[in-house]
Amino acid sequence: MIDGQLIEIHPEPIPKSILNIQKRALSAEDFLSFSSVQLFRIIYHHQGLRIAGFLAIPPAQQNATTYPALIFNRGGTGEKGALTAESASMYAVTYASWGYVVAASNYRGCGGSEGKEEWGGNDVLDAAALLPLLKSLPYVDHDRIGLIGGSRGGMMALMMLRTMHDFRAAVTIGAPTTFDSIPKDSYIYKTFAQFQNESKERSDEELKRSSEYFCQELCKTTPLLVLHGTGDKRVDPMHSYRLGIALQKARHPYKLIMYENADHILAGRRHESNLEIRSWINTYVLKKQALPKVGPHGT
Repeated sequence: MIDGQLIEIHPEPIPKSILNIQKRALSAEDFLSFSSVQLFRIIYHHQGLRIAGFLAIPPAQQNATTYPALIFNRGGTGEKGALTAESASMYAVTYASWGYVVAASNYRGCGGSEGKEEWGGNDVLDAAALLPLLKSLPYVDHDRIGLIGGSRGGMMALMMLRTMHDFRAAVTIGAPTTFDSIPKDSYIYKTFAQFQNESKERSDEELKRSSEYFCQELCKTTPLLVLHGTGDKRVDPMHSYRLGIALQKARHPYKLIMYENADHILAGRRHESNLEIRSWINTYVLKKQALPKVGPHGT
């Protein structure tokens, strides 16, 4: 059995509670697209483990035989952070309603997946294994695939971009980007520390997760949209600001948006931020447009 091979797939109804919320929040046309998405629970193979996740299939489009696709990296830690039908609907189904096939992993050790949670270790490879899974589906366009990650999932997306060159665009939301120079009593550092061996030096593990320091290694053909709320109490907004400065120095194509007073998940700015995300991935994934200019003043 190969890594990324789909083992099981089961239909999962979009919860009525989510449908009710979206019916009030979306236009009639957008709600029709949302409610027409097909959501599935999946199990796939990776490194000898059965990894659980979700797959969302967009509404059929006339004369379309293949569709663009996205990998969505969830945030959170432990079972409380694992994707459920509700949270998968709010993210994966939303993106699928825009016309994308969306795959999302629950990573090892959580949400029905085998193995032990690692938080920036082999779980990054669990997410990366969704790429061959997507490419195994006959209705996915291999040349139009993007990547979205929130919080921990944003950190993992940046780690993926260090070695993967398959994504036409990427988005991070509230992602931690540095661990060596932040307060050791901060929420995000204490979360990271839960998965470290107390008897070992942490510096290598801190740097492995600190994209601020490996921006030069990120895939230059994957433009990056960086979103963060200035009222985020879980991940200091300076993480994304410092990442933006590092991306600028690395001449990496990017756009940084700081939402004033928004929280970790951009609550209250969800509609606005979704418009930005949709515009970004439609531009570079769906339409495959040329990369934005980089450098001072666009030179």
